[in-house]
Amino acid sequence: MQSGNAVLTVLGSFVAILLWLAGTGHAFAVRTSVFPREAPRNRQNERAIEYARYRRTLREEARALAADDPALARELRIGRPDAPRSYDDGGLVDVNGAPREIIEALPGMTPEMAERVVRRREEHGGFVSAEEMAVDADIPADVLPLMADYTIFLR
Repeated sequence: MQSGNAVLTVLGSFVAILLWLAGTGHAFAVRTSVFPREAPRNRQNERAIEYARYRRTLREEARALAADDPALARELRIGRPDAPRSYDDGGLVDVNGAPREIIEALPGMTPEMAERVVRRREEHGGFVSAEEMAVDADIPADVLPLMADYTIFLR
């Protein structure tokens, strides 16, 4: 009887080792699908740069569309991130139509400057350009280049 137990012990040990090796091999085989390798930091930065350039292109296309067909631009709600819309303008803000909170979020703007812009816009019916807005609403000249890429003036 003892010889039977020895065979079972060897067979059991062999099966246990075989299962251990198979499990380890399987874990290595599926590791990358369960725990994907993180992209190197420079790849993430490259994607961020590509995305920023893409958004800039969208803003340029939206500006060109607004220059060619202002009525279509208003219908597409270009520059109105506060309004529901399906057209992606790349983050443009129509200073002549956007609420104070949106104007305030422009680079370089303060709540006081945004309030002056909205007040002057309501008094004069809107602006034609960033330069006119700066003069009428007393916006410092050093703020204009910061917001120039993000503003549009639709009438």
